[in-house]
Amino acid sequence: MAKPAPPPFSWTLRIYWEDTDAGGIVFYANYLKFFERARTEWLRHLGLEQQHLRETTGGMFVVTHTSLRYLLPARLDDVIQVSAELQDKGRASLSLEQQATRHDGPEASLLCAGNIRIGWVDATSLKPARIPANILDRLEVKK
Repeated sequence: MAKPAPPPFSWTLRIYWEDTDAGGIVFYANYLKFFERARTEWLRHLGLEQQHLRETTGGMFVVTHTSLRYLLPARLDDVIQVSAELQDKGRASLSLEQQATRHDGPEASLLCAGNIRIGWVDATSLKPARIPANILDRLEVKK
């Protein structure tokens, strides 16, 4: 029997003044920062701290592709959840689905959704490389 996929990793953050534009709405590019932080925390949650990976393997993850859809605005002082869920893993890259949601009582409002591809590179040359097997073994793909 196949093991059920784990729920998406979720990380909570509050929207600060520095995250917003003059209208008090989150500046669109900041969702990329929020998604980056959630991916970093997802890896940390799996015991894969990025600086340690670089020091022990000589490799690192880099973003190679992003695609985002903006659906609703987040505003100053909102508390949002940012998720990271592995969709596909290859020998040299990972594809993740990420979402930013705001919980308005019992309902969740999807603010931004994205597909992010990260590739593994040699940290010195920045040339693509295979993701070490011990890292791939820790990653569960959504089924």
